Amino acid sequence: MELKKIFSLIKKREIDFVDLRFVDLRGVWQHMTIPASEFSLENIKKGYGFDGSSIKGFEEIYSSDMVIIPDLNTCFIDPFLEKTLTVVSNVWDPEKGCFYEKDPRFISQKAESYLKKSGIADISFWGPEIEFFLFDRLEFSIDRFFSYFKIKSSEFWANEEGDGYPVDKKQGYFPLPPYDKTHFFREQMVKILLSLGIKVEVHHHEVASGGQVEIDLRYDSLTKMADKVMIYKYIARNLAKRLGMTAVFLPKPLYDDNGSGMHTHQSLFKNGRNLFYEKDGYGQLSKMGLSYIAGLLDHIKPLLAFTNPTVNSYRRLVPHFEAPTRLAFSKRNRSAAVRIPVYFKNEEKTKRIEFRCPDPTANPYLSFSAMLIFGLEGVKKKIYPTKLGFGPYDENIWEKDNVRQTPKDIFEVLEALEKDKILKETGVFSSEFLESYLILKKEEARRALMYPTPADFWFYGDI
Repeated sequence: MELKKIFSLIKKREIDFVDLRFVDLRGVWQHMTIPASEFSLENIKKGYGFDGSSIKGFEEIYSSDMVIIPDLNTCFIDPFLEKTLTVVSNVWDPEKGCFYEKDPRFISQKAESYLKKSGIADISFWGPEIEFFLFDRLEFSIDRFFSYFKIKSSEFWANEEGDGYPVDKKQGYFPLPPYDKTHFFREQMVKILLSLGIKVEVHHHEVASGGQVEIDLRYDSLTKMADKVMIYKYIARNLAKRLGMTAVFLPKPLYDDNGSGMHTHQSLFKNGRNLFYEKDGYGQLSKMGLSYIAGLLDHIKPLLAFTNPTVNSYRRLVPHFEAPTRLAFSKRNRSAAVRIPVYFKNEEKTKRIEFRCPDPTANPYLSFSAMLIFGLEGVKKKIYPTKLGFGPYDENIWEKDNVRQTPKDIFEVLEALEKDKILKETGVFSSEFLESYLILKKEEARRALMYPTPADFWFYGDI
């Protein structure tokens, strides 16, 4: 939205408030709201102050003054707040007089600059498939002496709220209404996304029961797509609340059913040419594309610290639930960590690779940036996945013992991130940021594992 139009809407009293949003280290949007009268050219230029010590992973109380700098290219009329303009923003460090090193959005912008400076490509494109569950009701609580969660969905077989049209586990892919009970929600969400200028390619019910859905966005450049992922999750949660439901982005909220991933399609372009396309290549993928894959798989442990950053992430990465547990690449094969889509042949523009490990608890700014850097590392060193034993495999590889497996828990990948030097050497991820991220994620994981679960009593109570 143009600045001239914004000021015109403010003058006509069609905008009463401006909501300034920035993202924290965990990938959660934070916001501050100002009266529209305070959204002046002078204030926009100097920014808006806030307490950085109150944001997890940012600053200490003795160095807490931070500034929000609105990015005017991101303005949109908020679909859930009354007469409010929302603006995605960056964080400024007033002491150092520069953008804040721990701001994930700034990190993604540095990653895009790093790509251009490398000379390998001038732009990268990103298309995440964001899956989530739409529950009719979700209740949960944790305490020293009482912990539980309870999920209600009219899709479950054994459910008193059921309507006679259940969806069995792993049977949710593409059913028609009345079995598909999320169609109306998806239609409404797509309409909102389109009204904000966010292109949508398709929406459908996903494999799991319990209302698992997917709405796919048209690909875009790195930071722009990360912005869209944040908007996507914001819309999903608020629309669900409006309809008396709950949108849940946990990778594995249901036992013995498929989890939610964020399979991420990616490609590199230079001077308008897709560098991943080669007519006679395997899956019509170029040698550069293969090296990019090798970079991802060869650095899988530190990479997953950003793409799969929670304890729950590793409940999803288990065999037999369409989760990519094997470190391999293949065309068409969804059991491999990296898939080369081949829906259509000889389409240079759409040739890409799909990294299937990420899940929707990832901070999109950080996960996209880390994927780009590790992919480029493979390109720079001209390493190939075949020589490293990553395939290609064009058969079911879940049971193949000679194919390496994804890391088994969050602590393994955080330890690998602590030892990694590549992210730091690029200048995209600063030492200051990495130290704060590691402290935050280790403490979060440690506390999550301290709570006993009902499964502990079920499996070990008689020992």
